[in-house]
Amino acid sequence: MPAAAVAPPAEPFDDVRRIVVLRGGALGDLVLALPGITALRAAYPHAHLTVLGAPAHRVLLAGRGLVDDVVVLPRVAGVSGDRTDEAAVEAVLGGLRGTPIDLAVQLHGGGRNANPFLLRLGARHTVGTATPDAAPLERTLHYDYFQHEVLRWLEVAGLAGAAPADLEPVLPVSAAERAAGKALLGDGPVVVLHPGATDPRRHWPVDRFGAVAAALARDGVRVAVVGDGSEAALADRVVAAAVAAAVAGGVPEDRVGSIAGRLDLPGLLGVLAAADVVLANDSGPRHLAQAVGARTAGIFVFGNTINAMPFGRARHRIRLGRITRCPVCGRDATQVGWTAARCEHDPSYVADVPVEDVLEDVRALLGR
Repeated sequence: MPAAAVAPPAEPFDDVRRIVVLRGGALGDLVLALPGITALRAAYPHAHLTVLGAPAHRVLLAGRGLVDDVVVLPRVAGVSGDRTDEAAVEAVLGGLRGTPIDLAVQLHGGGRNANPFLLRLGARHTVGTATPDAAPLERTLHYDYFQHEVLRWLEVAGLAGAAPADLEPVLPVSAAERAAGKALLGDGPVVVLHPGATDPRRHWPVDRFGAVAAALARDGVRVAVVGDGSEAALADRVVAAAVAAAVAGGVPEDRVGSIAGRLDLPGLLGVLAAADVVLANDSGPRHLAQAVGARTAGIFVFGNTINAMPFGRARHRIRLGRITRCPVCGRDATQVGWTAARCEHDPSYVADVPVEDVLEDVRALLGR
């Protein structure tokens, strides 16, 4: 029986001993590329696999057995910054070219900026995506923004002859990380809530998160709000809104609290893995929660349901914002990335998602 594939796979390359995968971006971008990376690992089990990624990717992947190493991307215009640091680029490329590269894989985007950089690796074989104006690679997949990112990168892996090994992203969590997360959260039921996202247009309003947290507190559920240091103030606002509503309802305010800014990445993974449910916008922590096996309730902008939503519904629920034009200027917001410039406004594109619907999802995942 032929192996499962997103599209008919190409023939594998011969004698591949070293693979370099380009995947910059944020944590969620890496998580959505994990099935593609896992497929390459399974197809070429004896090859040394390096990821060219962000500093956070190196921290996240260290010691998890998914790749052999992570090299931090230098500043490359359109890939990892708005300008290129040519000296740093040459230093990184020179180090990578010290050992022959058999296969370079672009899992980064449309290729306009990424493909010329990838070609400078001098790999024997190259595969990846390309918009019409991007430099072609040896084997190229047409880039269309509206394709689920997991399936896109699995299809690119298929260009190298790699069949899927995982359909959903999987990120191992150590027993020690899980135990530390459990110790921090305490006995359940506990819902971990992440109110942030890199793009502020993906933010569900603070008062809505607060209302859900207060209702869960009335149910006897404890809520822990997470985020990085830059999101600590946002987390505090959610807690304040929840506590005000909870106190008005006669619920002890200590059932809702923030641990934003207190966790490193391994600590965050442990907390997400130990949670009974994770409630979040379409964000890196939501994708991490899915990858570590947590149940998630997610709030997605319209277009990102196509590109980034979880496939299953037994463990994951989503609510869809249906705002497709900027509420301020009316510009079409369904086309993003390389396809259209965005306007300068940052209103919430998920403000139309009702509190009752999100609360219903969380309660269902809690088994209530």
